[in-house]
Amino acid sequence: MPDTDSLAAAPPAAAASRSALAPLRLPVFRMLWFTWLAANTTMWMNDVASAWLMTSLAPSPLWVALVQSASTLPVFLLGLPSGALADILDRRRFLMATQFWVAAVASLVCLTVSLHAMTAPLLLALTFANGIGLAMRWPVFAAIVPELVPRSQLPAALALNGVSMNASRIIGPLAAGAIIAAFGSAWVFALNAGLSLMAGFVIMRWRREHKESPLGRERLGSAIRVGLQFVRQSARLRAVLVRIALFFFHSTALLALLPLVARGLPGGSAGTFTVLLASMGSGAIVAALAIVRIRSLMPLQRLLMTGTVLQSVAMVAVAYAPNVYVAVPGMFFAGTAWITVANSLTVSAQMGLPDWVRARGMSMYQMALMGATAAGAAVWGQVATWTGIPQSLAIAAATSVALMALAQRWVVDRGIEEDLTPSNRFKAPHAEAPPRTGRIQVNIEYRIDPARSAEFLQLMQESRRSRMSHGALDWQLLQDLYDPGRVVEQITDVSWTEHLRRFDRVTAADAQLRDRRLAFHMGESPPVVTRFVVER
Repeated sequence: MPDTDSLAAAPPAAAASRSALAPLRLPVFRMLWFTWLAANTTMWMNDVASAWLMTSLAPSPLWVALVQSASTLPVFLLGLPSGALADILDRRRFLMATQFWVAAVASLVCLTVSLHAMTAPLLLALTFANGIGLAMRWPVFAAIVPELVPRSQLPAALALNGVSMNASRIIGPLAAGAIIAAFGSAWVFALNAGLSLMAGFVIMRWRREHKESPLGRERLGSAIRVGLQFVRQSARLRAVLVRIALFFFHSTALLALLPLVARGLPGGSAGTFTVLLASMGSGAIVAALAIVRIRSLMPLQRLLMTGTVLQSVAMVAVAYAPNVYVAVPGMFFAGTAWITVANSLTVSAQMGLPDWVRARGMSMYQMALMGATAAGAAVWGQVATWTGIPQSLAIAAATSVALMALAQRWVVDRGIEEDLTPSNRFKAPHAEAPPRTGRIQVNIEYRIDPARSAEFLQLMQESRRSRMSHGALDWQLLQDLYDPGRVVEQITDVSWTEHLRRFDRVTAADAQLRDRRLAFHMGESPPVVTRFVVER
């Protein structure tokens, strides 16, 4: 991020390109942003109407909190398959289909409520079905955004997505509250169905070119395996997943129990619930518009800890608020902390993902977030049943700060910015008669100075992470017992096709890593590369 002085000295065009609203000048991003705003509005309308309806069907803290769990659990269960599909299929059609799914579920809920046939278990089941649509659409949208904006504008674009989410957090509850009060819950779900259909038809008009790989579509099982391997090999993504899970596991206590907090305030009603949600959304919007400046003031680790502490203090303030006038500023600062932490971690995750695995990586980010949200809602709802609502929120606040501090110390993000631009420096091998079955074993023989063996072995650990993150099935390093200068890197791929896919996934950082390996190799000729098919 540029500092204030460099920003002031920049030409007007350059400064404008780094402004918070710069991505909205791009027509396709603007179109999809408004579509995302509509989609998020329907999500919040559904959550508010479902949570409020549950307070009438089964008003215990556990049942009300389970609405949040039912909404977010599908994202945890289906996040990785949906991310893999978003990397394999046409992303435009995939996103469009998710909108039609949400519209169909909303129509079914509307019909059930209109016929007075809704029960608490059925409401949870239909909320779960709606969550399936959310689970399928989020990874594909997260993968599309970096296609639409320059890398320098990505933090601003992600912050604008946060604005969309939190503007919908205001619009959705206000609209839902007004409709419930005037016409009843069924009309909320009817409007949801209409907005989702409109969003689907807008996406249908988008003319995005889908490029099929010459190697054909990757198989779903293989795509999932490779996605998991990539995240496992990335220190940055592992650290991001731990932090986002810890933050949302605790912060979701406030949202899950908010309907009951609102009812417990003097004069508490659906309007009170709506005002509290709108206050949180307002705080998030203010923070999102200032996020570029906020992120320039302090490093990521300190920003995450500050946001966690602010969220926890705000949660306690709302828990023990004597009236709505105290609860509203508490919710405002909770929203500020929420978007600051979420945006910072989202940007960190996006910057650590190349495009070929972006949807899978972001789906695992989504799984960590939503899985923690679903588990947290159930846990803190049960704690509230045992101890009381204020006590449950206070315990969540205290443990949030303590565990985030431990994560900052023990789960290390190396903070290395890698150039993930695709590179064509690695030429894929050609075979006259490529094998149709059998694993492929690649041996690369290096001649190194035995005195530099320790340095080379350390570098090869980076090589191992690179090969495995690209989808290799196994990796070994063999050192000749009788010739210490002879070292063989051995890589195993599932098939010839999967071997060729690794060449399509090479980035500029991988090319730089190869140059560092070759710097250790002695001799005029390059390392000898041999390929074998493993016969069954």
